[in-house]
Amino acid sequence: MKNGIHPTYYKDATITCSCGNVIKVGSTIQAYGTELCSKCHPFYTGKKKTVDTAGRIEKFKSMQKLALVAKEKVKNKKEKRRGSIEEKINQELQKQADVDRKKEEKLMSKIRKNRPQEEN
Repeated sequence: MKNGIHPTYYKDATITCSCGNVIKVGSTIQAYGTELCSKCHPFYTGKKKTVDTAGRIEKFKSMQKLALVAKEKVKNKKEKRRGSIEEKINQELQKQADVDRKKEEKLMSKIRKNRPQEEN
């Protein structure tokens, strides 16, 4: 093995479980913790146990609520945008209708001018 490129190996590293059990192993990390071990895991103990360390369920529920709020914001934003687009389209249609009306009035006035006057 080359010197200086490998992490330090600890032959007496310890793993500490949340139940208090300490296991000695060999590792490159001197000490670290875990949530479950063979002393407290429901599979080995036969006891049912809800594992909710650090409020995972509450964290998940809060994330769901935040996602719903974000989804509503996006929905509202899309509706606003859709409304503004519809307004722009209506304005353009109104402008076009005004232009068409003015053209029609010009044509009608030309036709009236060019018509011979009816005598009574």
